[in-house]
Amino acid sequence: MSRAERKMDHIQFALSTGQSKKNMFNDIRFVHQALPNSAVSNRCIKPKIGDLNLESPVFINAMTGGGGRATQQLNSLLARVARETGMAMAVGSQMAALKDSNERQSYTVVRRENPNGILFGNLGSEATVQQAQDAVEMIEANALQIHLNVVQELTMPEGDRDFRGALERIQAIAEKLDVPVIVKETGFGISRETAEKLKGSAVSVIDVSGFGGTNFSLIENERRKIKMAYFDDWGIPTAAAIVEVKSVFDKTVFASGGIQNAQDMIKAFMLGADAVGLAGAFLKTAMQEGEKQLIDDIHALYEDLAMMMTALGANNLVDLQKCPAVITGELAQYLIARGFNPASYANVKKN
Repeated sequence: MSRAERKMDHIQFALSTGQSKKNMFNDIRFVHQALPNSAVSNRCIKPKIGDLNLESPVFINAMTGGGGRATQQLNSLLARVARETGMAMAVGSQMAALKDSNERQSYTVVRRENPNGILFGNLGSEATVQQAQDAVEMIEANALQIHLNVVQELTMPEGDRDFRGALERIQAIAEKLDVPVIVKETGFGISRETAEKLKGSAVSVIDVSGFGGTNFSLIENERRKIKMAYFDDWGIPTAAAIVEVKSVFDKTVFASGGIQNAQDMIKAFMLGADAVGLAGAFLKTAMQEGEKQLIDDIHALYEDLAMMMTALGANNLVDLQKCPAVITGELAQYLIARGFNPASYANVKKN
């Protein structure tokens, strides 16, 4: 199977298998504030992030790149959407273009379509410093995502089987690059233990990319003759992963993994996320309803965020971390088992 065919398989399987929606956000309920002393016009949804000047708290997370004209057209559409909505955008892994110059067009198109936007490059943890520098230069990236995809690789018939030395390679890249480095999972979550390892590095951002969204074990199993089904329900749900990472990582935290709507987003911000990334939900709208509908949907997301922030009395995204919310169900059980106190979120005090 060619790379182009595999990439199109990924897109089609992502659309057909859907998202598991097991991100545990449904176990969070805000405590209503009947006297919020707020106004919609006074809400600020611009995130406060040190090394990245993001205009929007939402970004288009990595989906695909390489694989021919179809993915080039998809990336071109998404870049225009990012330009029109003020969002940052991440491309898929650029390794294909580093190995084959014919693949570059599906990546470089995003900078042509969005010359002044915030773009994230993307490589796997097997990358060298030189490859990282080349990936940044290719799209004039404002940051570089390094994705961790052990489960996907293990499930992929032709995937990697050796993951030694990844942390050292990530550290070397983060030290040498002139742009921030974002370490992200690919849908199975980042634990407290992993965040602890990254804490002492030069990495600027962790994207938790938790369980509950596009499931690459399900996708790769569609391509296998003998299934590895034990990975299909593997991983840390997104809501839990945010708590895990925030407990030890004192830099920027992004949340992604099955985030569907503004209510999921506002719960992610309450748990401590600085920005949120969507991939599967945007992909579905882009492929099935088109560019204009996706732009309209994103503007509606912004409006919904402002409405809910007003109801909670939160002037900005940081204020949301001071809004009490009750955590129950599986998320509460998970957090207790991991040594966290769910009641602490229900009893925060606003200044």
